[in-house]
Amino acid sequence: MSLRSHCTRWLVLCFLSFPALAASPDGVVAASHPAAAAAGARMLAQGGNAIDAAAAVQFALNVVEPQSSGIGGGGFMMIYLAKTGETVIVDSRERAPAAARAGMFAPDGKPMPFPQASTSGISVGVPGTLRGVDTALRRWGTRNLADTLAPAIELAERGFRVNRFMAEDIANDHGRTQLQPETAAIFRPGGVPLAEGDWLVQPDLARTLKLIAAKGPDAFYRGPLARAMIKAQQRTRDELGAAGKGRMTLADLADYQVAIRTPLVGQYRGWTLAGMPPPSSGGLTTFETLKLLERFPLGDAIQGYGFGSPKTLHVMIEAMRLAFADRAVWIGDDDAAAVPRVGLLHPGFIASRSALIKTDSRMDTPQAGDPLPWDDARLNRPRPVLAGQESPHTTHFSIVDRWGNVVSYTSSIEYTWGSGITVPGYGFLLNNELTDFNFAPSASSANPGANDVAPRKRPRSSMAPTMLFKDGKPVAAFGSPGGSSIINSVLNVTLNLIDHGMTLQQAIAAPRLSVTHAAGPVSCEGGQDFMQPRISIATQDALRTLGHVGLEESGSERCKQTIGSVQGVVIDLATGAHHGAADMRREGTVIKIGR
Repeated sequence: MSLRSHCTRWLVLCFLSFPALAASPDGVVAASHPAAAAAGARMLAQGGNAIDAAAAVQFALNVVEPQSSGIGGGGFMMIYLAKTGETVIVDSRERAPAAARAGMFAPDGKPMPFPQASTSGISVGVPGTLRGVDTALRRWGTRNLADTLAPAIELAERGFRVNRFMAEDIANDHGRTQLQPETAAIFRPGGVPLAEGDWLVQPDLARTLKLIAAKGPDAFYRGPLARAMIKAQQRTRDELGAAGKGRMTLADLADYQVAIRTPLVGQYRGWTLAGMPPPSSGGLTTFETLKLLERFPLGDAIQGYGFGSPKTLHVMIEAMRLAFADRAVWIGDDDAAAVPRVGLLHPGFIASRSALIKTDSRMDTPQAGDPLPWDDARLNRPRPVLAGQESPHTTHFSIVDRWGNVVSYTSSIEYTWGSGITVPGYGFLLNNELTDFNFAPSASSANPGANDVAPRKRPRSSMAPTMLFKDGKPVAAFGSPGGSSIINSVLNVTLNLIDHGMTLQQAIAAPRLSVTHAAGPVSCEGGQDFMQPRISIATQDALRTLGHVGLEESGSERCKQTIGSVQGVVIDLATGAHHGAADMRREGTVIKIGR
């Protein structure tokens, strides 16, 4: 199947395999839903910049992808500012309430069951999305908050057609849209789950967005709406009793502040990458995996490598296993407990870890390495701990404007449908991001508890908005949803671009492979026609022979999973033209706005 034949879907425009028609740069939005992409394109068409468009996309996603992100959650916005050449990050990750404690998910010494904890108020972190978007607009945008909310308000008031992905998320919600009456009233009216093609109108959400447009973020973080959030997160599952009630207070909401961060910078085969620093593990784990792989000629088919070959996939799996073993132990909120950033990427540490990868055999389950001898921070040596589950949902979008400003933005309410708690009368879901903390506390005299719950601490994330640079200029921006597999989706796309010479659209469409635990198992794709070239059964058999787990017995094709949903933009340094690439794993959409 040609690239052109599978690129058109809704408003998807795929230009990456063809010469630019004009050198004049256009604005481009790549998002996971056509209505959200249209909201961003509207800002660009009205003369707004990439930050304005990002705000409009994020608010629209709250309406059309409420199961994945919204004002009840948080995220990370990476921004490249063309005028100064500076890259900054707006960290609007949720924070634990001041009353949070390390043992709150294990009150009797035994970790709470994830399904119960994640659908109770105890899982709700202080939301940051709205404060983050407003901060970005005030510092670098050209439109006000009300302007960027307008498309979302119209979508909520007038409604939109439920797509296949939302319908499936309602039908397969594990009860999350059924537990609370306000949530069920929206997504299961009259007890009947919304189906593909149904028309969804959200008047409560529209009123909330209008309130914020009129009065600003303080209408969210203070006053009646804030009090409604506090009351809503007091809800708990009967099995958990009082221990499951949320601990967020009005003071926590009023005190929430975003953090402006400097990106983590990594190098791979002469390219420069900008990624997320802690509290996300996205940048460090992606960059460590890339460095572990750099000694292998992944793009050289003559040496037995190349895309999809057993040797390439084997060393990718082994590198993922090593990097995730290190992630589980060492990475958390750097503001609360120092993370050995330098040590984890130091050539000496990388060499010691990469040497464990053998091309002809699978290593035993690796333990975390010790980066401290190569680090400039004095840290205790922690041990692996039990953490909660991360959702395959979340959402990502990328934007470039006509001036060359770029945004790569990943946002979430954590698990699909978040906590399942809709704030009564206000129509938006609350997150359950605190389940990203360790459920069983690990801190001791010999252990800093890198991802233990603590007051006002941000839970470790896997979100990985990424930008790729050449000679100091941005050439691509991309990212993905997918819980801990976010890291590997970004890794796969990066390898496809640099090692396998693919266009961004090809790199996004190609089947992915993911391992998110030191012990495995392997997840892989290939069940949809656009995923080319396939990971063959012969290759899967070869991986089984090496001892990799998660692949079924010989002769059956296991690689039919879906991993992530990457949306990206690319800047052609030769012509100055801007293009986009969208992921058909969701309703990926690219809209290009000319002058």
